[in-house]
Amino acid sequence: MEKHRGFPGRLTGTDFQFTIRRASKKGPSKIIRRERHADRRPPDRRADEAFLHALIDYFGDSAFERGNLDTGRLSWLFEREVLPAEDDFNPESYEAKLKVDLSKAESAFPQIFVAGWSA
Repeated sequence: MEKHRGFPGRLTGTDFQFTIRRASKKGPSKIIRRERHADRRPPDRRADEAFLHALIDYFGDSAFERGNLDTGRLSWLFEREVLPAEDDFNPESYEAKLKVDLSKAESAFPQIFVAGWSA
């Protein structure tokens, strides 16, 4: 399992996890598309925004290996801002390749891009 050194482990001051410490003996949980409803709590939305911001800062628009990134957090962005980067994508593999769709990320979370970040 690829460990993304330097990637934030969690949202500062909260229990919202961004990475896992070690690989599960049973294998990784499956990445699924979780629906984001309009009535989600503001802390949950901030966690999504912070995680996406960290993905963009760390990987940009390059493909990256899932590795130690938290499945639950990826699932909130999966098939919207975070897409499979390979045709034979396996959602139950630590080696699965993903990619941030910057145009979708900017339309869903414009505040990330207002701060001066650019691809």
